[in-house]
Amino acid sequence: MSNTNHASLPLFDWLKSRGMGALLHPTSLPSDQGIGVLDGAVDLWLQFLREAGIGHWQVCPLGPTGYGDSPYQCFSAFAGNPYLIDLNALVSAGLLTNADLNQLRALPRDHTDYGALYSHKWPALFRAHANFRAAKSRAPQPYGDFAAFRVMHAGWLDAYALFMALKDHFGGQTWQKWPAAVRFYSRARTSPLAAEVALRAEAYAFTQYLFFGQWSQLRAKARAAGVTLIGDAPIFAALDSADAWSRPELFQLNQETGSPIAVAGVPPDYFSADGQLWGNPLYDWPAHAAEGHAWWLTRLRANFMLCDIVRIDHFRGFDTYWSIPADAPNARTGEWKSGPGLPFFRAVRTALPDARLVAEDLGDLFPSVLALRDATGLPGMTILQFAFGGGNDNLYLPHHNHTNSIHYPGTHDNDTTLGWYRSADEKSRDHFRRYFRVNGAEPGWDAIRAAYASTSRLAIAPLQDFLSLGSEARFNSPGKAAGNWQWRCTASQLDDLRRHSACYLRELGTLYDRLPISP
Repeated sequence: MSNTNHASLPLFDWLKSRGMGALLHPTSLPSDQGIGVLDGAVDLWLQFLREAGIGHWQVCPLGPTGYGDSPYQCFSAFAGNPYLIDLNALVSAGLLTNADLNQLRALPRDHTDYGALYSHKWPALFRAHANFRAAKSRAPQPYGDFAAFRVMHAGWLDAYALFMALKDHFGGQTWQKWPAAVRFYSRARTSPLAAEVALRAEAYAFTQYLFFGQWSQLRAKARAAGVTLIGDAPIFAALDSADAWSRPELFQLNQETGSPIAVAGVPPDYFSADGQLWGNPLYDWPAHAAEGHAWWLTRLRANFMLCDIVRIDHFRGFDTYWSIPADAPNARTGEWKSGPGLPFFRAVRTALPDARLVAEDLGDLFPSVLALRDATGLPGMTILQFAFGGGNDNLYLPHHNHTNSIHYPGTHDNDTTLGWYRSADEKSRDHFRRYFRVNGAEPGWDAIRAAYASTSRLAIAPLQDFLSLGSEARFNSPGKAAGNWQWRCTASQLDDLRRHSACYLRELGTLYDRLPISP
């Protein structure tokens, strides 16, 4: 357990006013490109938020997803997800033709088929880069100077681009299986193979130029609409990532083979009887402390380039983390070990004094985790779906909410409220109905009204609850190996929501003092 002595005054104290937010990952936006992209659907979504008086938009991590398609298992903690790039904008810029998008336009619009997306989007992105190179001095640069972008982001971009190029070269194998000459970035950057794959590496760098250019435009639109963006930083980096490959000394890895010594997860919990075996490499926290947590500080700065507020996923891991033997079949076997504790957050406070961070403080928490959260002053989270079926002392019941917290009907890891209500036992449903004095006909809207009325200063509801959707619209089921992260809304759903519910939501915002202020 952590024995950190916590200061009497919190390090951070930023959540001062009441507000309302909506949770929607951009991949779930409507589009004709097989996945939500940064196109006109963003304008439609922001229009709804503005008219509804909802001042916060929360997204999941924005990194490039790997196998399993999870935004919490990315090839880089710094890079953006190329799947979000709007290719129609590249047609307008002269980097692609309409015909280049035909196969993507044939993909489903009600969900994301990641296998088909991989087969069709990457060739289009590489074609855009090839056309950019072929144009030479006449090449369109719609988001500023590409060379300047590479210099600005060289600290992570060079390693990421080479990592992805080598991954392609080796047929997608994890970097632990690569030849010794390129098994780590420190060796690979000067190897002959780096020169051999340089063109592909430049193509990967170009996709980042496109993503960051388009995201910058999105952020400007959100700011103009008075909408604050809330991002998400997974506490752990993926094992098969440019981060572990380029800085192995910061992780609990065999420094010769790159294989993990122990991996991350959580013991048996609400979501899984076997716990959750995430498989991420664990940090070597003393190594991070020795360099003043520079890697983490750089990472947080990168997150704040994308969003105004950043949620730190699995906050409890900074106090104590579940260390699982690398060869364990599930997360039942493991032990709690001490994380970096309050000194880490002191370093963050010194480097980023105005940082607006959120602590994802869910799960089976030790008192020391709660003490660390309170010492940092970071707002925690409370989940309505966890509140029912027990006694009136359940801390997730709204009457127990702390003001310095964020209230959710459910998160991306939960079922929709309607899906939860339909599958809950009768004791929990009865508790829900009696607590809110409702008949249970519209549990999604009941939960949204409860969010507005909550004593938590910030409340955030998933779009699926605004749309009164059931389990078919669940975004992620922890512990389920396939079928996650696929749900998408349609343009007609967003338009209907704006026309039929925006005024009512603005009235709720007025009643409960949650109308937005300027970010």
